[in-house]
Amino acid sequence: MIWIVFSLMAAATFLVIAFTATGGGRAVLSRRDSASAIFADQIREVERDQERGVITAEEGRAAKAEIERRLQAIERQAEADPAARRSGRALVLAVAFAVPAFAAGLYWQLGSPNIPSQPFAERAAEQAEAREIADLAERLKMRLLSEPDGGATEGWALLGQTYMRMGRYEDAAEAFARLQERPDVTSALVSQYGEALVYAEDGIVTPKAGRVFDRALELDPANPAATFYQALAMEQAGAPDAAYDLLKARIEAEDEFRPWMESFAAQLNRIAAAAGRPRVDLAEFAPAMPGPTADQVAAAEEMSDEDRQAFIRSMVERLATRMQETPGDLDGWMRLGNAYSVLGETENARDAYGRAQKLAETLPQTDPRKATIDRALSELGG
Repeated sequence: MIWIVFSLMAAATFLVIAFTATGGGRAVLSRRDSASAIFADQIREVERDQERGVITAEEGRAAKAEIERRLQAIERQAEADPAARRSGRALVLAVAFAVPAFAAGLYWQLGSPNIPSQPFAERAAEQAEAREIADLAERLKMRLLSEPDGGATEGWALLGQTYMRMGRYEDAAEAFARLQERPDVTSALVSQYGEALVYAEDGIVTPKAGRVFDRALELDPANPAATFYQALAMEQAGAPDAAYDLLKARIEAEDEFRPWMESFAAQLNRIAAAAGRPRVDLAEFAPAMPGPTADQVAAAEEMSDEDRQAFIRSMVERLATRMQETPGDLDGWMRLGNAYSVLGETENARDAYGRAQKLAETLPQTDPRKATIDRALSELGG
């Protein structure tokens, strides 16, 4: 239907232009006719001036001769005008046809006609929410600046994180910078400052950002974010093998699964493809989800379909119970959402992935878990 509407609009536009270019079916006064009327009036004016004695007979004859010369010049030009007008009209008609045809072809190649449009009300709500968040951030900043002690550390940290979510990376870096000399600054706040500097430079780890991450590791050698960006700096400096080794060593230093390992593994495999190093399987370092024991697997193989389904459901219920006790476990919610999807419990799966999505809001856009969650929710219709 939308293509029919667009076609009719293009056809209507073409017809209007064509109708205008061809004269619109109305008699139009030519330049020659209008010039003849003007020059005739000028000749009569010369004759009246001559009768009143304003000019002499000789001056009158000279003025009439000049007027007649101008009229003859216009008549000669008018003889050549029809071809020029036809050529101009043909060009207008050609352009009127070619422009919509070219636009349609370009949209067919590059456009996305199958993507549903976003309702205006939804866009307006998002814009209103964005304005409200920006207003709240500005009010928070003014309040922090007005406080005699320079504002609470938690307040500046919240402001910096809000600016990061808004994509205002330079403002975020400025907020985090105010905390760097405070005695209560943590390694996490230092690395967040470095991350804001990297985002402000379109993903480049500058020497300044590198020094910030070095300090974050001095405060906490186990800070995974600082290690991640140190490896990124190595890769950008032309040392992908060093970056690969640093990331892999950091994963191997853990004895159980950590949420940040997936980001490390994704980065490792990206570097591996370019540097010719072996890919890594995260399961080799730590299990992503506590699974059944070998005895449980053996017992499940001997179960009936109903018993096996009940066994799987009991494991999922135990995981769901554990998630109520640890609601901040992003990866746990992702695993629970996947388990519910396998069981066909769409509503529960959407709820679990929805909780994971809220926890993932503060993650950088490069974190692969964000894409995994969005894809899962899309498949679930959420």
